[in-house]
Amino acid sequence: MTKGYFITGTGTGVGKTLVSGALLHAFGARGRTTVGMKPVVAGCDNGQYMDVELLLAASTITAPREQVNPYALVPPIAPHIAARQSGIVIDIATINRACLELQKIADLVIVEGTGGFLVPLNEYQDGADMARILNLPVILVVGMQLGCLNHALLTAQVVRGTGLPLAGWVANRIDPQMAAFDENLLALEQRLNCPLVGVLPFEQNADAKTLSRLLDIAVLEQDQPHEH
Repeated sequence: MTKGYFITGTGTGVGKTLVSGALLHAFGARGRTTVGMKPVVAGCDNGQYMDVELLLAASTITAPREQVNPYALVPPIAPHIAARQSGIVIDIATINRACLELQKIADLVIVEGTGGFLVPLNEYQDGADMARILNLPVILVVGMQLGCLNHALLTAQVVRGTGLPLAGWVANRIDPQMAAFDENLLALEQRLNCPLVGVLPFEQNADAKTLSRLLDIAVLEQDQPHEH
């Protein structure tokens, strides 16, 4: 049985935190102990890192904050730049140790990546390197908007290039005016070659717990024999 999933997206602001929270609620509703992890957060709002707060709220168990979020950076910019400005070097080994500790206390750790899959984390490593060392199956959040087909297919190709399984994908409607939504959804279903876990509607104040009911996590469970 897998000890978690790594959540990546087609870019920044596509709903990774929302989907991570919804997955935590969905697995929690099935009786699994869950904990969210945001290894690197960049962007502090009124003294709070909202991504981290939302993951903590959606988890079924409480874990030390330094394990849930090893690196908290104030500026809402690329993490390697924010870290450099703060005099910090993001260390992937530190992130891996924190994840292993969380896996000891929870059935499932939902790890939310930062930005897109290849976002730089330090001078020579990126999000793909982090995912590879954590060695978790990947779930791709596709922000449904014009241009998402290329972003989704490129990301899926890079994920598979790391050797990690692409366990599934979630379509998140971030642009309510998106033309030909159904046709775009079908194009991705035909080309991503992994299960569609759910389609989330556009909502101004989306609630992860409510949206968790729209996720079919059973399709993820079926994929487990192929995992590391």
